[in-house]
Amino acid sequence: MAEEKKEPWLNYLALSTIILAVCATMATFKGGGFSTRSVLSQTQASDQWAFFQSKSIKGYLYEMQKDQLEMQAKTQGGTLSPELAATYQQKISGYSAKIAKYEAEKNKITLDAKKLEAVRDDAQRHSQAFGVAVIFLQIAILLSSIAALLKKKYVWVIGVVIGAYGVLQFVNGFFLFM
Repeated sequence: MAEEKKEPWLNYLALSTIILAVCATMATFKGGGFSTRSVLSQTQASDQWAFFQSKSIKGYLYEMQKDQLEMQAKTQGGTLSPELAATYQQKISGYSAKIAKYEAEKNKITLDAKKLEAVRDDAQRHSQAFGVAVIFLQIAILLSSIAALLKKKYVWVIGVVIGAYGVLQFVNGFFLFM
């Protein structure tokens, strides 16, 4: 049985398919990592916003108490003894301090939540670029396989062009230049 003569471009087809497969595998791995980072950052940001809400509620309760004491002090006006008026003022000042403390805490929580949201957004951009890379690399691998089966060089060339775009997106997944 005579062996068929192998066309030289088939060696390049095999090599390019291996390179595309390695890039697709790495893009899948990196995209998954960024996707996980995105989900974790979103969860942490949501936790921060829930913490913000709890501080808001506590601050609001102190505001209500402060307002109530101020109204009581005004309605009783001159009938309050100096000691009781001082006690009212001390409580009102304490509530004001608590309100200011919760406002400061809410500002810090807001900054932390926004940082986590920025991490999430960045991870989503990376993950999306890797996802696009995987799509184009898989199409290129498919076309290379078809080209090998049919021994059609033009199908392989189309696959290489699509694969080159996939590799470009793979690199973009790291550097986000597009």
